[in-house]
Amino acid sequence: MSGVEATGAKDDGPRPEAVVPRRGSGGRFRFPTAILLTCAALGVAGGLLLAPANWLSTLLFPVAPFASVALAGLWMLPSVVALRLLRRPLVGLLVGLLAGLVIVPFSGYGFGSVATNLWWAAFTELPFLFVIWRYWGTWMHYVGAVVVSFVYPVLAWASFDLGSFPLAVQALFFAITLASCVGTTALGILIADRLRKAGVGGRRSQGTRR
Repeated sequence: MSGVEATGAKDDGPRPEAVVPRRGSGGRFRFPTAILLTCAALGVAGGLLLAPANWLSTLLFPVAPFASVALAGLWMLPSVVALRLLRRPLVGLLVGLLAGLVIVPFSGYGFGSVATNLWWAAFTELPFLFVIWRYWGTWMHYVGAVVVSFVYPVLAWASFDLGSFPLAVQALFFAITLASCVGTTALGILIADRLRKAGVGGRRSQGTRR
């Protein structure tokens, strides 16, 4: 027995709240086909860029480790472009995942490349996560770049044996990482803005941009 039958009230049809769609944050996590296709294209393009960069970084590591670090920011590039262009939650991680899958056959590290790409992509997404993807200011991209520029050298300290270097050289390592990440982020923003002017990316997602 329904509630209407139990009270004997006449059912005059659906109430207004039943027919008016409610706007919720869940809508921001929907991925239309056009968005998915754009992410796929960016992921493939990013993978084609990172495949040779990965080998070059591997070759430089034993002989010129600091030159290898100068390429680190490239792993952020596909995700920065995706977030700047599409301004939707999680597209940075999605593009990072796709780029990692693309380079799996060529990297020499197998599916470890996917984990690496997701790790770097996470820092491009992190600043927007903290504001629940409601604010898309340009400077937010640089927050992720600066944060990873300090996290990466700390985690890679043992791999590069940074403890054996003088303090000035250690500072140089941090500076190179910072320059690489910030410079690549600026490049990603530039690429995304040019793509949008060319008509790629469709309608901007809701949110504030400054």
